Amino acid sequence: MTPSEGTSTVDKTTPPKIDPEHFRRLGHELVDLVSDYLAGIRERPVFRPMKPAERETLIQEVLGETGAHPETIVERFRTAVLPHAMGNGHPRFFGWVNSPPAPIGVLADLLAAAMNPSCAGGDHAAIYVERAAVRWLTEVISFPTEGTMGLLVSGGSVANLIGLAAARHWAAAQDGWSVRGEGLQCGRLPLVLYMSEEGHSCIQRAAELLGLGSGAVHSVPVDERFRMDVLALRAAIAADRASGRRPFCVAASAGTVGTGAIDPLAELADLCATERLWLHVDGAYGAIAAAVPTRRARYSGLEHADSVALDPHKWLSVPVECGCVLVRDGQLLRDAFSLVPPYLRTEPDRGFGGLPWFSEYGVQQTRGFRALKLWMTLQHLGRDGVRGLVGRHIALAQHLAGLVDAAPDLERLAPVELSIVCFRYAPAHLRADDEDLNALNKRVMEEVQASGAAFLTQTTLRGRFALRACILHYATTKADVAALVDVVRETGARLVVEPRKD
Repeated sequence: MTPSEGTSTVDKTTPPKIDPEHFRRLGHELVDLVSDYLAGIRERPVFRPMKPAERETLIQEVLGETGAHPETIVERFRTAVLPHAMGNGHPRFFGWVNSPPAPIGVLADLLAAAMNPSCAGGDHAAIYVERAAVRWLTEVISFPTEGTMGLLVSGGSVANLIGLAAARHWAAAQDGWSVRGEGLQCGRLPLVLYMSEEGHSCIQRAAELLGLGSGAVHSVPVDERFRMDVLALRAAIAADRASGRRPFCVAASAGTVGTGAIDPLAELADLCATERLWLHVDGAYGAIAAAVPTRRARYSGLEHADSVALDPHKWLSVPVECGCVLVRDGQLLRDAFSLVPPYLRTEPDRGFGGLPWFSEYGVQQTRGFRALKLWMTLQHLGRDGVRGLVGRHIALAQHLAGLVDAAPDLERLAPVELSIVCFRYAPAHLRADDEDLNALNKRVMEEVQASGAAFLTQTTLRGRFALRACILHYATTKADVAALVDVVRETGARLVVEPRKD
């Protein structure tokens, strides 16, 4: 459609109002646009870098004095925005932990926006949809539901922040004081939390936001499988107690973003029970794999965690943003956050009261209807669908690992626990030179990304630059995985003989 098309039938109502029939036509055109986009993704490059002029045009675009026609705005989106997607909608996108959107979740976002409720609380359907969707998640990962409270948040960073805030509140109460009333400036013992050196940076950011400081985060070494070393953790706790500090929390990983490693949760749960520490599990990426029978044993101990973070917008393909935090003691979570001003006070079963408000359990007052896309996506998948989706990705990762192991010029750099495979291009004559291999593989990654043939990212493992492929697309096949291996090997072989241009 050109900017001039449809203008003769545009209603003359004042924005933001749109005549219902005009809205209907726009909606049909947008559904067609989205359907064509999703259907044609495989035929397009995985990623299309923007030209400097294209970036500058978007950044410097001037907002007009008069409003533009809706058709003009849609056409601008079609030509300037849609062609430059992040790439995660393509089945050969293996970067970071970014999934494609589940189609029913795309539709759910439209429906949620049409209703546009504030999900702080109250007696309306959106609140009960969220209660149900969060309970389903809790059940899928076999976390206890009795007494547990969960709420949806923007993603893993906020989910971890809320879980650790609950841990801080609990630790202060255990020691006989109130962190809400006294803060952290009253001469109490310095609080310490523990995470592995492979843990996510958002744990440290949460510690800083909670007023603990980055020095409160004790980084624990990992074992040969990149899991937290429990003996090293035990020694660190003893040393911190001896030096007058107050250990209060272990932040374990159920699927690190670097390699997919799952910390030994059962051992950590036992240690936390003995040492009177809060066990928080960052399962933003990997916790959902607890639903897969062949992986369930690796999650033993998760059921004993005090709090868990997980992101449906990662492995379940719920459109972003959709994270979730679960806290075993729901009343404690409410105690940590509840602050109800007079204008929001309600009585149960009176007026707009309903259940305790979600806003009493976290940092947001106004909350969007995130739950609808989760509720609809989970129903579309069903329990078998969740297990099948995650299990197939794990199998594809194992297949990729087999291709890497069979290739004479590739080297795998970590065990494959979930759907992440870490490897590097390493021809025999360079295997003894990590420095050269690091530089070479960085160039390989950049060239593969720019090529549009596939997309993968990086991590660093024991000083070695690793190509990192994360499989999360529901339409990825063995052929896509093989194509990734081929483009990495072809790019590496070419770069070995080409002179560097820098």
